[in-house]
Amino acid sequence: MKRFLRCSLAVMAFAFACSLTASAQLPQWQDMHKVKKGETVFGIAKEYNISIDQLLDANPEMKEPGYELKKGTWVRVPFQKDGDKNAKDVKEKKKDKKNKTAQPAEVVPTVKKVRVGVMLPLHNVDGDGRRMVEYYRGLLMAINELRKEGIHTEVYTWNVPKEADIRTTLLDANAEKVDIIFGPLYTPMVQPLAGFCKTHNIKMVIPFSINGDDVATNPQIFQVYQEPNILLGKSIAAYLERFPNYHPVFIDCKDDKSDKGPYTAGLRKQLDLKAVEYNVTSIETPAANFAKAFSTTKPNVVVLNSANSPQLNKVFAKLDALKKTNPALKITLYGYTEWLMYQKYDQAKFYEYDVYIPTYFYYNPNADRTEAVEKAYKESFKETMMEQYLPRFALTGYDHGMYFVRGVSQFGKDFIGSPAQSTYRPLQTRLSFERVGTGGYKNGHFQLIHFLPNQTMEAITY
Repeated sequence: MKRFLRCSLAVMAFAFACSLTASAQLPQWQDMHKVKKGETVFGIAKEYNISIDQLLDANPEMKEPGYELKKGTWVRVPFQKDGDKNAKDVKEKKKDKKNKTAQPAEVVPTVKKVRVGVMLPLHNVDGDGRRMVEYYRGLLMAINELRKEGIHTEVYTWNVPKEADIRTTLLDANAEKVDIIFGPLYTPMVQPLAGFCKTHNIKMVIPFSINGDDVATNPQIFQVYQEPNILLGKSIAAYLERFPNYHPVFIDCKDDKSDKGPYTAGLRKQLDLKAVEYNVTSIETPAANFAKAFSTTKPNVVVLNSANSPQLNKVFAKLDALKKTNPALKITLYGYTEWLMYQKYDQAKFYEYDVYIPTYFYYNPNADRTEAVEKAYKESFKETMMEQYLPRFALTGYDHGMYFVRGVSQFGKDFIGSPAQSTYRPLQTRLSFERVGTGGYKNGHFQLIHFLPNQTMEAITY
């Protein structure tokens, strides 16, 4: 199946040039930092206003299993990249409504027409196809919105199911004409498509989870997906930065289906290195002994070794009983991205227990812009978005379309996805790309969604 969609609109002409020079005589690092007692990778990156990923790239040994940041170690600090910043981006429902009529920054296109390719399973045979159809619909909705900004587009789509040979798809003469391709969904297709995009100088967006590291060697790739170990590493760094004066409590949920053991083990190892005392208890521990794990003089931050809903609800019940007998206890929960799926049911508990959720996305069903796009989706396609999935696929497609198509229109081949090149405020999927060595670009966005006891929320962006 192949479809062709052409959108023709008037555009404004604008010339954009970018030059980059380098000299072997220039210093390679902005500083050599000597690690002090108690310092963390996150803290050092924050001190020099660079990202964690940049610091890790400059010090590859930090990526080795079992690496420990020790006092007296010298750390190479790279120069900042354009657009680097460390700031807190606080957004609440009221603020979102206040900005409802805010217009995006003017985009002055340099590319007269953006040719968009979509190579995904676009069918109704199975779940993969249905999810990708929803993603594609969101992408088309964004393209329709971009017409109002004067951006011309041509959209070429290819149905590429799991059993397909994508090399056959690439024989289509239209494939090499596009400026950007969204896809593929399946790992075995990444390498042939990436090679094709490199040969023809085409931007390639890998929107969902894949295996492999083609992004490290191919400068055309934009990899949205962040590997779990990277997200968990950032989560640990944020934990250490935000709770230096809290008493940590780890609760064993007795969940043999959990995959969070390595995370809690890694966090405990970092606390041991910093000589931070903590307690370990169990969901099955009798109430009297369970209470002994908590501090009465410090606020407590609780970490579970499971992200599953039944275990979380058992912990809430356990904490409720604890608070009845110890009402003065201060308790905060530091959770997992999976908890966002339970917000509909557990939001009151999230507020009550001051919950922090580390994540790379956030779906806010109450935001006015989100409600507007969901309403438009239903009107256009005569059905609602699939509610059982987070993040929402249509909203992801919408965000990707607004971000990448606008970026390519404005910057052409010079688009690299840096924060300096985009003013788009996403509905759900935040994007901030950093180069991987001499290869392509990987999304490095990380945030904490914080449910405050005063019934408000904030998104803390790192």
